[in-house]
Amino acid sequence: MEKLLYQDKNHSFILIGFGESKDEGGIPSNQYMVVHRTSAVLLDPGGFGLFPVLLSRVLKYVSLEHIKAVILSHQDPDICGGLNIWLEMTPATAYISRLWLRFLPHYDIKDIDRIHGVPDEGMELYLDRGFRLRLIPAHFLHSPGQMNVYDPVSKILFTGDIGAGVLPCSENSLFVEDFDSYIPCIEGFHKRYMASNEALRKWVRKVESLDVSIIAPQHGYLYRGENVERLLRYLYDLKCGVDLL
Repeated sequence: MEKLLYQDKNHSFILIGFGESKDEGGIPSNQYMVVHRTSAVLLDPGGFGLFPVLLSRVLKYVSLEHIKAVILSHQDPDICGGLNIWLEMTPATAYISRLWLRFLPHYDIKDIDRIHGVPDEGMELYLDRGFRLRLIPAHFLHSPGQMNVYDPVSKILFTGDIGAGVLPCSENSLFVEDFDSYIPCIEGFHKRYMASNEALRKWVRKVESLDVSIIAPQHGYLYRGENVERLLRYLYDLKCGVDLL
């Protein structure tokens, strides 16, 4: 599945992959691309096996030489497993928390100099005239070096594993329509994989300072409208991780 989440004459935010792997144990992954004029950024492009289908979709919008960056929310193989081939096929620079730089050579990265370590406080990423993405820290949720990506044009926040759901689960599809019925799809994952309520509350306060129209996680359905606020309220009160140890 692919879905255009936002588009104006210069800018697009595209869901280029949604839950298509049958081998991911109920947690298939989502992949995204942001395009501004002729510059494109991939968000969590996934494992090597996803490359052929994602490539065909990417080429509907841009040529490979226009992919300027690959942003990796954290270090897991369902995010980084195909990074080597994207770097071989494009001129992109990859961005990941500096905590994970020494792990990436294990993904058979040939040119490690094209990996940029994001500082703990996050950063602004300028890629083209008028094209800016904010890399926002979301530490310990679940990775100690997780980064979110906020696109101020589309007002879409890519949250990595925050908000992730286990599928199939409820009658929702692509976007969460009935939040209460979706809670069982996200509760167990967040209680186990998020480090603590304190970490969640710090993240929620940061997100509340942004103008967010869609929360787009790396797994499961997306949140828009009132369900953005409902997810934030739910996570703000959730006991998880060491709170339950």
